Amino acid sequence: ARCAEVAAPFCGLELPGARVAVEGFGNVGQHAARFLAALGCVLVAVSDSQGAIRDNDGIDIDELVQVKQRAGSVAAYGGQRISQAELLTTDCEILAPAARPDCIHADNAAQIRARLILQGANIPATAAAEQVLHERGVLVVPDFIANAGGVICAAVEYRGGGEEDAFRQIADKIQ
Repeated sequence: ARCAEVAAPFCGLELPGARVAVEGFGNVGQHAARFLAALGCVLVAVSDSQGAIRDNDGIDIDELVQVKQRAGSVAAYGGQRISQAELLTTDCEILAPAARPDCIHADNAAQIRARLILQGANIPATAAAEQVLHERGVLVVPDFIANAGGVICAAVEYRGGGEEDAFRQIADKIQ
């Protein structure tokens, strides 16, 4: 979310109302969805290892968390069932691949509709895909920046710091 705040002006994006697709509703993706929603973004597509859904009217994140805890998958939430591949090419402004490496590759990079990609997973895009995205004007925040919040938080906790200190340091270092 901090990366989105910094990057949005560079790709002509207003965060309030921006549609978000999150591939991987785990530790990284779930928190990214929550923090982006707090900035006014709207979650419209989400996946986990069991399936993917889309709801262009928006997905209630608190309800989604409860459904995933109860049923074991975001796919039980409702909305339109889609494939993992369709999630990546969903009509959205922000795409957060937060699950697996190489999910964005030369064969699908041209179909991605997002203007901003926040790499929550480690190496979610191949070098060839990043070149295609760059040529298309899609802004990609690399994984070592976009998913650094978890490492920063762990370092703060290791030193005995609390949540407030962690969030302050994440904001300072990412921004």
